[in-house]
Amino acid sequence: MSQISVRIPLVLWAIIVIYPLIWMFLGSFKSNAEIFASPWTLPETFELDNFISAWSDYNIGSSFMNSIFVTTLGTILCLVFGIPTSYAIERLRFKGSEVLFNTYLAAMMIPSVLGWIPLFFLLAHFNMLDNLWALSLVYAVSHIPFTIFIITSFMENVPKELEEAAAIDGMSPYGILFKIVTPMVKSGIITASILNAVAFWNEYFMALILLQSESKNTLGVAMDLLNQNAQYNSAWGALFAGLSIAVIPIIIIFAIFQRYIAKGMTEGAVKG
Repeated sequence: MSQISVRIPLVLWAIIVIYPLIWMFLGSFKSNAEIFASPWTLPETFELDNFISAWSDYNIGSSFMNSIFVTTLGTILCLVFGIPTSYAIERLRFKGSEVLFNTYLAAMMIPSVLGWIPLFFLLAHFNMLDNLWALSLVYAVSHIPFTIFIITSFMENVPKELEEAAAIDGMSPYGILFKIVTPMVKSGIITASILNAVAFWNEYFMALILLQSESKNTLGVAMDLLNQNAQYNSAWGALFAGLSIAVIPIIIIFAIFQRYIAKGMTEGAVKG
Protein backbone atom coordinates (compact mmCIF):
# COMPACT_ATOMS: atom_id res chain seq x y z
CA MET A 1 0.00 0.00 0.00
CA SER A 2 2.83 2.38 0.86
CA GLN A 3 4.49 1.73 -2.54
CA ILE A 4 1.23 2.47 -4.37
CA SER A 5 0.79 5.75 -2.49
CA VAL A 6 4.26 6.77 -3.62
CA ARG A 7 4.01 5.58 -7.21
CA ILE A 8 0.64 7.14 -8.04
CA PRO A 9 1.84 10.75 -7.55
CA LEU A 10 5.02 9.92 -9.49
CA VAL A 11 3.02 8.49 -12.40
CA LEU A 12 0.72 11.51 -12.41
CA TRP A 13 3.69 13.86 -12.37
CA ALA A 14 5.32 11.93 -15.22
CA ILE A 15 2.14 12.27 -17.29
CA ILE A 16 1.97 16.01 -16.58
CA VAL A 17 5.58 16.44 -17.72
CA ILE A 18 5.57 14.06 -20.70
CA TYR A 19 2.19 14.92 -22.25
CA PRO A 20 3.09 18.50 -23.34
CA LEU A 21 6.27 17.14 -24.94
CA ILE A 22 4.29 14.54 -26.89
CA TRP A 23 1.74 17.18 -27.90
CA MET A 24 4.55 19.48 -29.08
CA PHE A 25 6.25 16.68 -31.02
CA LEU A 26 3.00 15.65 -32.75
CA GLY A 27 2.24 19.29 -33.55
CA SER A 28 5.56 19.58 -35.36
CA PHE A 29 4.20 17.22 -38.06
CA LYS A 30 0.92 19.12 -38.58
CA SER A 31 0.06 22.00 -40.86
CA ASN A 32 -1.22 25.24 -39.32
CA ALA A 33 -4.77 24.41 -40.43
CA GLU A 34 -4.57 21.00 -38.82
CA ILE A 35 -3.13 22.45 -35.60
CA PHE A 36 -6.11 24.80 -35.23
CA ALA A 37 -8.70 22.28 -36.39
CA SER A 38 -7.56 19.30 -34.32
CA PRO A 39 -4.78 20.24 -31.90
CA TRP A 40 -5.22 17.14 -29.72
CA THR A 41 -5.30 14.43 -32.37
CA LEU A 42 -2.60 12.57 -34.27
CA PRO A 43 -1.43 14.19 -37.53
CA GLU A 44 -3.05 12.89 -40.69
CA THR A 45 0.37 12.45 -42.31
CA PHE A 46 3.82 12.64 -40.74
CA GLU A 47 5.58 15.17 -42.95
CA LEU A 48 8.90 16.93 -42.37
CA ASP A 49 7.99 20.28 -43.95
CA ASN A 50 7.90 22.05 -40.59
CA PHE A 51 11.35 20.75 -39.64
CA ILE A 52 12.78 21.82 -43.00
CA SER A 53 11.19 25.25 -42.65
CA ALA A 54 12.43 25.73 -39.09
CA TRP A 55 15.92 24.48 -39.94
CA SER A 56 16.37 26.60 -43.08
CA ASP A 57 13.90 29.50 -43.13
CA TYR A 58 14.19 30.43 -39.45
CA ASN A 59 17.94 29.73 -39.03
CA ILE A 60 17.42 26.98 -36.46
CA GLY A 61 20.08 24.92 -38.27
CA SER A 62 22.91 27.46 -37.86
CA SER A 63 21.78 28.28 -34.32
CA PHE A 64 21.75 24.57 -33.49
CA MET A 65 25.39 24.27 -34.59
CA ASN A 66 26.31 27.44 -32.66
CA SER A 67 24.77 25.97 -29.51
CA ILE A 68 26.66 22.72 -30.01
CA PHE A 69 29.89 24.72 -30.34
CA VAL A 70 29.47 26.91 -27.25
CA THR A 71 28.09 24.02 -25.18
CA THR A 72 30.94 21.67 -26.08
CA LEU A 73 33.70 24.24 -25.71
CA GLY A 74 32.26 25.67 -22.48
CA THR A 75 31.96 22.20 -20.95
CA ILE A 76 35.52 21.27 -21.93
CA LEU A 77 36.90 24.53 -20.53
CA CYS A 78 35.05 23.91 -17.26
CA LEU A 79 36.85 20.57 -16.93
CA VAL A 80 40.22 21.98 -18.00
CA PHE A 81 40.03 24.64 -15.30
CA GLY A 82 38.00 22.75 -12.73
CA ILE A 83 39.79 19.38 -12.42
CA PRO A 84 43.31 20.71 -11.61
CA THR A 85 41.87 23.36 -9.30
CA SER A 86 39.76 20.78 -7.44
CA TYR A 87 42.81 18.55 -7.01
CA ALA A 88 44.95 21.43 -5.76
CA ILE A 89 42.32 22.51 -3.23
CA GLU A 90 41.54 19.02 -1.99
CA ARG A 91 44.97 17.35 -1.99
CA LEU A 92 47.73 19.96 -1.89
CA ARG A 93 46.18 21.87 1.00
CA PHE A 94 48.32 24.96 0.42
CA LYS A 95 48.03 28.07 2.53
CA GLY A 96 44.75 29.74 1.69
CA SER A 97 43.25 26.71 -0.06
CA GLU A 98 40.27 26.68 2.27
CA VAL A 99 39.71 30.40 1.73
CA LEU A 100 39.90 29.84 -2.03
CA PHE A 101 37.37 27.01 -1.87
CA ASN A 102 35.00 29.11 0.22
CA THR A 103 35.40 31.93 -2.30
CA TYR A 104 34.28 29.60 -5.08
CA LEU A 105 31.31 28.53 -2.96
CA ALA A 106 30.41 32.16 -2.31
CA ALA A 107 30.60 32.87 -6.05
CA MET A 108 27.85 30.29 -6.59
CA MET A 109 25.53 32.38 -4.41
CA ILE A 110 25.93 35.58 -6.45
CA PRO A 111 23.12 36.06 -9.02
CA SER A 112 24.64 36.12 -12.50
CA VAL A 113 22.36 38.98 -13.51
CA LEU A 114 24.49 41.33 -11.39
CA GLY A 115 27.44 40.79 -13.70
CA TRP A 116 25.77 41.17 -17.08
CA ILE A 117 26.31 44.93 -17.51
CA PRO A 118 29.97 44.97 -16.29
CA LEU A 119 30.65 41.88 -18.39
CA PHE A 120 29.19 43.55 -21.48
CA PHE A 121 31.46 46.59 -21.13
CA LEU A 122 34.47 44.41 -20.31
CA LEU A 123 34.03 42.32 -23.45
CA ALA A 124 33.36 45.46 -25.49
CA HIS A 125 36.66 46.92 -24.23
CA PHE A 126 38.54 43.84 -25.44
CA ASN A 127 36.55 43.71 -28.71
CA MET A 128 35.10 40.31 -27.77
CA LEU A 129 31.40 40.97 -28.29
CA ASP A 130 29.54 38.92 -30.89
CA ASN A 131 32.11 36.15 -30.49
CA LEU A 132 31.16 32.52 -29.89
CA TRP A 133 34.60 31.76 -28.42
CA ALA A 134 34.16 34.57 -25.88
CA LEU A 135 30.65 33.37 -25.04
CA SER A 136 32.00 29.86 -24.44
CA LEU A 137 34.63 31.29 -22.11
CA VAL A 138 31.98 33.28 -20.23
CA TYR A 139 29.87 30.14 -19.85
CA ALA A 140 32.86 28.18 -18.55
CA VAL A 141 33.95 30.84 -16.06
CA SER A 142 30.40 31.21 -14.74
CA HIS A 143 30.21 27.46 -13.98
CA ILE A 144 33.74 26.80 -12.73
CA PRO A 145 32.67 27.23 -9.06
CA PHE A 146 29.92 24.63 -9.50
CA THR A 147 32.30 22.27 -11.30
CA ILE A 148 34.89 22.60 -8.54
CA PHE A 149 32.25 22.02 -5.88
CA ILE A 150 31.08 18.77 -7.52
CA ILE A 151 34.50 17.34 -8.40
CA THR A 152 36.07 18.24 -5.05
CA SER A 153 33.40 16.25 -3.21
CA PHE A 154 34.36 13.19 -5.27
CA MET A 155 38.09 13.66 -4.77
CA GLU A 156 37.54 13.52 -1.01
CA ASN A 157 36.66 9.85 -1.42
CA VAL A 158 39.76 8.86 -3.41
CA PRO A 159 42.17 6.92 -1.11
CA LYS A 160 45.37 8.89 -0.56
CA GLU A 161 47.30 5.61 -0.36
CA LEU A 162 46.93 5.18 -4.13
CA GLU A 163 48.50 8.55 -4.77
CA GLU A 164 51.28 7.90 -2.27
CA ALA A 165 52.07 4.56 -3.93
CA ALA A 166 52.16 6.21 -7.36
CA ALA A 167 54.46 8.96 -6.03
CA ILE A 168 56.84 6.35 -4.58
CA ASP A 169 56.95 4.69 -8.01
CA GLY A 170 58.14 8.00 -9.45
CA MET A 171 54.92 9.29 -11.03
CA SER A 172 54.73 13.09 -11.33
CA PRO A 173 51.92 15.11 -9.70
CA TYR A 174 50.33 15.61 -13.12
CA GLY A 175 50.54 11.89 -13.79
CA ILE A 176 48.88 11.17 -10.45
CA LEU A 177 46.12 13.64 -11.25
CA PHE A 178 45.33 12.47 -14.78
CA LYS A 179 46.16 8.75 -14.53
CA ILE A 180 45.11 7.91 -10.97
CA VAL A 181 42.67 10.48 -9.58
CA THR A 182 40.75 11.58 -12.68
CA PRO A 183 39.60 8.05 -13.71
CA MET A 184 38.41 7.43 -10.14
CA VAL A 185 36.20 10.52 -10.13
CA LYS A 186 34.68 9.75 -13.54
CA SER A 187 31.15 9.78 -12.15
CA GLY A 188 31.63 13.26 -10.74
CA ILE A 189 33.14 14.53 -13.99
CA ILE A 190 30.24 13.11 -16.02
CA THR A 191 27.70 14.56 -13.59
CA ALA A 192 29.25 18.03 -13.65
CA SER A 193 29.70 17.93 -17.43
CA ILE A 194 26.10 16.98 -18.16
CA LEU A 195 24.63 19.54 -15.76
CA ASN A 196 26.91 22.22 -17.20
CA ALA A 197 26.11 21.23 -20.78
CA VAL A 198 22.36 21.37 -20.15
CA ALA A 199 22.74 24.81 -18.55
CA PHE A 200 24.79 26.09 -21.51
CA TRP A 201 22.40 24.58 -24.05
CA ASN A 202 19.38 26.25 -22.42
CA GLU A 203 21.06 29.59 -21.65
CA TYR A 204 19.37 32.61 -23.19
CA PHE A 205 20.10 35.95 -21.58
CA MET A 206 23.91 36.09 -21.88
CA ALA A 207 23.69 34.93 -25.49
CA LEU A 208 21.09 37.62 -26.17
CA ILE A 209 23.28 40.31 -24.61
CA LEU A 210 26.71 39.30 -25.89
CA LEU A 211 25.84 38.15 -29.43
CA GLN A 212 24.69 40.71 -32.00
CA SER A 213 24.75 38.94 -35.39
CA GLU A 214 21.81 36.77 -36.36
CA SER A 215 24.21 34.24 -37.86
CA LYS A 216 25.79 33.73 -34.44
CA ASN A 217 22.61 33.32 -32.43
CA THR A 218 22.41 30.31 -30.19
CA LEU A 219 19.36 28.08 -30.12
CA GLY A 220 17.70 29.89 -27.21
CA VAL A 221 17.81 33.26 -28.99
CA ALA A 222 16.74 31.74 -32.31
CA MET A 223 13.77 30.04 -30.66
CA ASP A 224 12.67 33.35 -29.15
CA LEU A 225 12.76 34.96 -32.61
CA LEU A 226 10.87 32.00 -34.07
CA ASN A 227 8.27 32.33 -31.32
CA GLN A 228 7.73 35.98 -32.25
CA ASN A 229 7.44 35.09 -35.93
CA ALA A 230 4.97 32.31 -35.14
CA GLN A 231 2.64 34.81 -33.48
CA TYR A 232 2.58 37.13 -36.49
CA ASN A 233 3.04 34.66 -39.36
CA SER A 234 1.11 31.71 -37.90
CA ALA A 235 4.21 29.51 -38.19
CA TRP A 236 3.09 27.27 -35.34
CA GLY A 237 4.16 24.06 -37.02
CA ALA A 238 7.66 25.45 -37.53
CA LEU A 239 7.70 26.59 -33.91
CA PHE A 240 6.80 23.11 -32.65
CA ALA A 241 9.44 21.64 -34.95
CA GLY A 242 12.07 24.06 -33.67
CA LEU A 243 11.16 23.24 -30.08
CA SER A 244 11.44 19.54 -30.87
CA ILE A 245 14.89 20.08 -32.39
CA ALA A 246 15.96 21.96 -29.26
CA VAL A 247 14.57 19.42 -26.79
CA ILE A 248 15.49 16.11 -28.43
CA PRO A 249 19.29 16.35 -27.78
CA ILE A 250 18.71 16.97 -24.07
CA ILE A 251 16.30 14.03 -23.83
CA ILE A 252 18.83 11.78 -25.57
CA ILE A 253 21.66 12.90 -23.27
CA PHE A 254 19.62 12.24 -20.13
CA ALA A 255 18.42 8.90 -21.48
CA ILE A 256 22.00 7.79 -22.11
CA PHE A 257 23.65 9.21 -18.99
CA GLN A 258 20.85 9.14 -16.41
CA ARG A 259 22.50 6.19 -14.63
CA TYR A 260 25.74 8.14 -14.31
CA ILE A 261 23.91 11.24 -13.11
CA ALA A 262 22.04 9.33 -10.39
CA LYS A 263 25.21 7.49 -9.39
CA GLY A 264 27.20 10.69 -9.37
CA MET A 265 24.71 12.58 -7.23
CA THR A 266 24.57 9.80 -4.63
CA GLU A 267 28.34 9.14 -4.57
CA GLY A 268 29.09 12.82 -4.25
CA ALA A 269 26.87 13.05 -1.20
CA VAL A 270 28.97 10.45 0.66
CA LYS A 271 31.93 11.96 2.39
CA GLY A 272 35.08 9.98 2.82
